[in-house]
Amino acid sequence: MKIYNTLSGQKEEFVPLSPNEVKIYACGVTVYDYCHIGHARNAIVFDVIRRYLQYKGFRVTYVRNFTDIDDKIIQRAKQEGLPWNVVAQKYTDEYYNDMDRLGVGRADIEPKATDHIPDIIAIVKNLVDRGFAYEADGSVYFSVDAFPDYGKLSKRDKEEMIAGARVEVDERKRNPLDFALWKKSKEGEPFWESPWGRGRPGWHIECTAMSIKHLGESFDIHGGGADLLFPHHENEIAQSEAATGKPFVRYWVHNGFITIDKEKMSKSLGNFFTIREILDRFDPEVVRLFLLSTHYRSPIEFSDAVLREAEVSLDKYYSTVLRIREFEEQSEGGESLRKAGELFSRHLADFPRKFEEAMDDDFNTALAIGYIYELIRELNRFLDARPWGSRARELVAAAERSLAQVGGVLHLFQRSPSEWYASLMKVKRLGLAEAEIRRRIEERQEARLKKDWRRADEIRHELEERGIILEDKKGRTDWKVRVG
Repeated sequence: MKIYNTLSGQKEEFVPLSPNEVKIYACGVTVYDYCHIGHARNAIVFDVIRRYLQYKGFRVTYVRNFTDIDDKIIQRAKQEGLPWNVVAQKYTDEYYNDMDRLGVGRADIEPKATDHIPDIIAIVKNLVDRGFAYEADGSVYFSVDAFPDYGKLSKRDKEEMIAGARVEVDERKRNPLDFALWKKSKEGEPFWESPWGRGRPGWHIECTAMSIKHLGESFDIHGGGADLLFPHHENEIAQSEAATGKPFVRYWVHNGFITIDKEKMSKSLGNFFTIREILDRFDPEVVRLFLLSTHYRSPIEFSDAVLREAEVSLDKYYSTVLRIREFEEQSEGGESLRKAGELFSRHLADFPRKFEEAMDDDFNTALAIGYIYELIRELNRFLDARPWGSRARELVAAAERSLAQVGGVLHLFQRSPSEWYASLMKVKRLGLAEAEIRRRIEERQEARLKKDWRRADEIRHELEERGIILEDKKGRTDWKVRVG
C-alpha cells in the first residue's frame, strides 16, 4: 500500500507508527458560513481513506477539528448581530446537516479550538521559553528564523512564501513570515486570560494543540485541502516540531482543488456553490460519486453537466439491481450457459484484487470506480444471456455482495432502487407521488385490457413528460425516473 506524501513529493510505502493502528488528523472547517463543494470534497476524501484503512483491518483513530474562534467568526457575528459563540454553533450544526446528507461519517474525535485554550497556552509558553517565539505588545509570534527547516513541506523560497502567506505589514514582527501564536484581543472581542494578557489563539496553533492532545506528538496521517499546505500546514510543522523536538507527521495528504471554468473555486472570487444549493438539485450520492470519480490529488472541474453524468452512472447500478430482482424471480431449474458462467465467474473472482490494487495505489478511487462499473457491465452481459439454475443464482448473488462490500468502502450503492428513485423525484421536483404513479399505471393497464391502445399510449406519454419512464415486463409494468 502506497500513499503520496507531500513532504517527500513521492509515493511511499505506508508503514504506520504502530502496527495495525493508524492515527489521522484532518483539518476541519472554520464555522462562520455554510460549507461549499470544496469542503465536501475534503470531507469525503478523508471519509473514504478512513473507511478503506478499516476495510484493510487497521484500527483507525480519526480526528477532525472545528475552528470555532477566528477573525471571520467575529466579523460574521457582528454582521448577524449575534454572540460569536452562537454563530459558531449555528454553522457547526449546518456542517453536520451537510455531512450527514453526503454520508460522511462522524470522526472519532471532533475537538473544538475553544475547548483547548489551556493546551494552546502551554504550547505557546513552551515555544517562548525555548526561544522559538517572542512576545510583542500582548501578542506572541513564532520566529521562523529559529526553525531552520521552515519551508520543507511547501518547498518554497522565502520570497515565494512571503507572497503566498499574503502577510500584513506588522511592525511587531521580526520577520514578515513570523506568524501569530497568540493574538491580543481588541476592544469588544472575545478573550481568554494568558501570561501575555487577554487574547485568543492564532489559527495555526489550534491544530497543533488538538492533534498532539488526541493523537500524540507524532502520528501517521495529517491532511487537508491543497490550499492549507502553505502557510497553515507549514506553520503547523514548524511550531509542533519546535515544541516537541520530534517529527510531527509521517504522511502529509492533500486533496486537489475544485475548479469552475478552469479557475479555482473560492469565496473571494464569488464562484463557489454551497453544498445545500447543490443538494437542492442533485441527489447526495450523485455528488459523492462525482467527487470520487477523480483521483483525490487531481483538480475537478465542477459543472451541472458532470453531475448529470454521475447521475446516469449511478442509475446504471440501481437499474442493474432491478435486473437482479427480476432474475431472482425466475424459477429453479437445471443449468444453462456454462461458458458464460465460467467467463463471468473469472471476472467476479478477479474483482476484489483489482479494487484493492487501485485503492492501495494512493487511494485511487477513480480507478476503483472504473473496476466497479466494469463488473456491473459484465454482470449485465451475463444477465443478458438469460442464465438460470443454482450456479447462475450463486454467481449473481456473489456479484451483488461484492458490489455492496466495496460500495460500503466508498459509501456508495447504499439504498434500494425505490429509495433512489424517490430521491430523484424529490430533487427533480417532479411533483408526483409514488401512489399517483401506481394509480396511473393501473389506469393504463385497464385501458390495455380493453384494447384502448390510444388511451394507454396517452398515459405513457403524460408520465414521460413528467419525467417517469414506464417499462412493460411480463405480467407487470415497472417505472423509473428519467436521468441525465
